[in-house]
Amino acid sequence: MGKFVVKTTKTGIMFNLKAANGQVIATSEIYKSERSMNKGIASVVKNAPAAATEDQTVEEVAKQKCPKFELYTDKAGEFRFRLKATNGQIIAVSQGYKTMKSALNGIDSVKKNVVDAPVEKEE
Repeated sequence: MGKFVVKTTKTGIMFNLKAANGQVIATSEIYKSERSMNKGIASVVKNAPAAATEDQTVEEVAKQKCPKFELYTDKAGEFRFRLKATNGQIIAVSQGYKTMKSALNGIDSVKKNVVDAPVEKEE
C-alpha cells in the first residue's frame, strides 16, 4: 500500500505519493496551507483511480475528458505524466522516466497506491 508523505518547505507545504517500495511516484505543487494541501490529497485520491490516459507523445492526440493523466515528453526527452482533476487543474506530477513503459507503469502505480493511502508527516 502506498502513502502520502507531507513535507514542509521554505514556501509552504507539499506531498509526495510513495509506492509500497518507498519510491516517489507523484508529487504535488507547494500549497500555502495544510487545509489546501489536504484538499489536494483528497482530489488525487478521488480522481486518479478513474482517470484515463491521454498520450500527448503522438501526433494525433486522442483528447480525453478530465480527470486524466497526460503523458508527455519533457525537454530532456524523458517521459512524464501529470494528473488533472475534473476541473482541469494539475494535482500531481511525475518524475522523468527513460521509457514510455516505465511512465505508464508509474500511472498504474498511482492509481493503485492512492486507494486507502495513509497521510504521514516526513520524519
